[in-house]
Amino acid sequence: MSEGRILFVDHAAVLGGAELSLLDIAIALRERSNVVLFEHGPFEERLRANGVAVRILGGSGALRSIKKSSTIPSARSVLAVSNLARDLARTAREHEVLYANSPKSFLVSAAAAVIARRPVIWHLRDIIDPTHFSAANIRLMVLAANTRAARVIANSRATADAFVAAGGKPQLVTVVYNGIDPRPFEEATPVSRATLGIDEDAFVVGSFSRLHPWKGLRVLFDALEELPNVQALIVGGALFSGEAEFEMELRSRANTDPLRGRVHLVGARDDVPALMATCDVIVHAAIAPEPFGRVIVEALLARRPLIAANAGGVREIVENGTMAILTPPGDVAALRDAIELLSSHPGRAALMMEAGARHVRASFSRDAMIAGVTRVIEDVLA
Repeated sequence: MSEGRILFVDHAAVLGGAELSLLDIAIALRERSNVVLFEHGPFEERLRANGVAVRILGGSGALRSIKKSSTIPSARSVLAVSNLARDLARTAREHEVLYANSPKSFLVSAAAAVIARRPVIWHLRDIIDPTHFSAANIRLMVLAANTRAARVIANSRATADAFVAAGGKPQLVTVVYNGIDPRPFEEATPVSRATLGIDEDAFVVGSFSRLHPWKGLRVLFDALEELPNVQALIVGGALFSGEAEFEMELRSRANTDPLRGRVHLVGARDDVPALMATCDVIVHAAIAPEPFGRVIVEALLARRPLIAANAGGVREIVENGTMAILTPPGDVAALRDAIELLSSHPGRAALMMEAGARHVRASFSRDAMIAGVTRVIEDVLA
């Protein structure tokens, strides 16, 4: 096996799903790698706490002007990418391969790889289609991947298929599913409902995601309006630009009848396994295809019954009816009916929960993910 040094690159320092996945990979490979971030934040702190070397280049402010919906790149964004690429290239020369963890970090890494004459791997964790990205951004990402990426790691077959459908070269792509350590979820103790403001005898649905409109919280709120005996625990924060306004919308609606006192927004938390254990059902209500769906695996590892949107990578994780109830994205009535079904048939909910837990524990392990990523890196370095 080659011992070439790896430079992991991420534009963000928040603790989203992409960062939590990279955290496990970087910890496993910390003896031969560094991580470069473009800003300070919780992800940096978690990496350092686990003995991973981190460098901060800065430049995140300028990169914020580059949106998924952008059409024509501004002079400021082009200059930001160019400056970051030059800075990154200096660090890249100390390594044998760059490994980009997001679209923004990939575009910077692809430019830096040209300067430093190093290969670059892109860990693709997004569905590249018009639901999520502008046509201009899709063309730019696919062109950069086809001309500069040594390999593209996709976190699901849905992600891989969208990349190829957008014009990406299929021979570049390897699917490596995310893997999650089951122990924190299997060992978690429920949080006291009283400390969360939740009635002890309430039927509680939990939602665990960043607060972005495409995650489907409006759909969940609509369903809850027709379920007066159900309360909701909403865990997650506004991670990226523009999401703070959506959080304000949700908090305002949660304080309005008929949801008042039944919807509990607790923000981003470090005790997700314990909070999941507090819920009767976990709901994933995304209105657009989920690239993978980390919360799907986590919910089942926590042995909670699951309702999820039937699109994207979710369909590769669980089987509808035997491991979870999958509902059409954006279908309020179907989500309402699924919650009612699981609340009134606990025996059926328990059977699905146990089947799902066995499946995800066997199929989406952290060790399998790390092994798959390492194989791709070694192939590129060979």
